[in-house]
Amino acid sequence: MRRFVAPVGRLLGMWFALAWFATAAGKPTPGLVERLVAVPYDPTGMYEVGEPVGWTVTAPPGIHPSRAKFTYTVRRNNAVEIAAGELDLAAGPGVIEATLTEPAMVYVEIRAADARPAGYGDAPGTSAAGEDKVLALGAAVAPTTLQPVAPPPEDFDAFWEEQVAALARVPPNPRLTPKPTDVPGIDYATLVMDHVDGGRVHGQTAKPSREGTFPGLVILQWASPPYPLYPSWVAPYAAKGWLVLNIEPHDVLPDQPAEYYAALPEDLKRYEAIGRESREACYFRKMYLADYRAVEYVASHPQWDGRTLVVMGTSMGGQQTLCVAGLHPRATHLIAYVPAGCDLNGCLHGRQNGYPFFPCDEAAAMNTARYFDAVNFAPRIRAKALVGMGFVDAVCPPTGIWTAYNAIPGEKEVVALVDAAHNHQATPAQQRPYVERAAAWLDALVEGREP
Repeated sequence: MRRFVAPVGRLLGMWFALAWFATAAGKPTPGLVERLVAVPYDPTGMYEVGEPVGWTVTAPPGIHPSRAKFTYTVRRNNAVEIAAGELDLAAGPGVIEATLTEPAMVYVEIRAADARPAGYGDAPGTSAAGEDKVLALGAAVAPTTLQPVAPPPEDFDAFWEEQVAALARVPPNPRLTPKPTDVPGIDYATLVMDHVDGGRVHGQTAKPSREGTFPGLVILQWASPPYPLYPSWVAPYAAKGWLVLNIEPHDVLPDQPAEYYAALPEDLKRYEAIGRESREACYFRKMYLADYRAVEYVASHPQWDGRTLVVMGTSMGGQQTLCVAGLHPRATHLIAYVPAGCDLNGCLHGRQNGYPFFPCDEAAAMNTARYFDAVNFAPRIRAKALVGMGFVDAVCPPTGIWTAYNAIPGEKEVVALVDAAHNHQATPAQQRPYVERAAAWLDALVEGREP
């Protein structure tokens, strides 16, 4: 079964106007461009090859004619410019249109005519002049037929079999430190396990205090310099009946004050660049193996029910979710939101490169990326999958996410958010369809039902 969930636009109307966020805190500051209304030809945001993709753009009421001029660019896969032009909305609506001859994502940016185009070094969603923000629009052309830009390395499976075997030679030796929690009826603890290369896997775990067995849930974390894990990220799941484990993506303690994380080495805060010239040295090797150890821990727990084991994460957590589900056969379900790490060689083939932004001009890095690309793990996934993406996400581009999703061979479901950027840049309303669907999946699974 492959299910497509109606995009957020159908729930909020047919206007897909995305307001990007200019401040570091992510607080919206409305500007003129943001108040434009762009109505798509197709409210689903989905088109066929050869079908015109377009929007009718209307200025806000009362706009002065001197401010009614805008420029736009249209890019295929947010990498190759395929159209550009001007809109003079003083006399009425304008139209942006393009027709594609191949499957792709379409990404549009609209700016005030007096603002020079922002470069990739500018803050996301801001114009270079800083007065008005960018209105970003997205659409998909035959996205369920998007294919990988390159095959996996010939020794992909052999490499990862070797890595998993190396992990198996290190006994996990789990050590739990019980700690109090404000949530009644659960047991909460921090956890440390031994890892490859003399490292450690750190995390937090919670489960119902009562006797019995429970479905398992592994929560994987998003990208950032190292940060603590909070009990509130696991306790509510345990209260609902989950045996839940949430691990650090780094070899750092999970429960320290801010000063501890601030004092960590600077190279660790830029971990995505560590070892990217070599598959053995790449930072993500140990991260993926830590995820494998986490699944292993839950699957071997005496109170796991032996039936349901969900892996779940957002952004880099979604990246880890796809990859560990491809590595570990005990994962039965995955829930990945705006997963990173998809299509890491895309920049060599007319697609935007996304996080972790392996440098396209370094051949060694591009080769290493192929061993850690979620697209190459996807065909090996046997778990049932729920995947969410934003059509105007420039951090984890939807082209790569669709490509990974298409490669998953089993039962799967996609939530396409036509007007949403990356999760921390999108509004709660834009993300609501995914949030509600993921909650429905978890509620069903904890009750012993399939979503």
